[in-house]
Amino acid sequence: MLFLIILLIIVCIALALFVLIQNPKGGGLATGGSGSNMFGVQRTGDVLEKGTWVLLALIVVLTLSITTIAKSGGSAAAVDSKIQEHLDKIPTPSPLGNSAPAGQAPATPAPAAGDTTKK
Repeated sequence: MLFLIILLIIVCIALALFVLIQNPKGGGLATGGSGSNMFGVQRTGDVLEKGTWVLLALIVVLTLSITTIAKSGGSAAAVDSKIQEHLDKIPTPSPLGNSAPAGQAPATPAPAAGDTTKK
């Protein structure tokens, strides 16, 4: 699953670069500068556009794969269950601050010797 997440990040960076290279009004690499078709510059726009769509499709597939693996309980679920087992073994402290060991009832305070008040 970690591999898929790293691959998703790389594809997102590549998509950002593809989009930044393109110019929305036909400029940039797609124009060729002087308007001539020398060196096949007109094809560059097609390659960038198709590359953008391919990278977008890869992002969708990777995202759905990661979601499916996470929901089905991939390798991350095994780690979570081990952590949960460890947390279940640790005794929880009393919210009142009594320092009784786990499994024993906390000691009740003895009434004071000079306490003569009636309720």
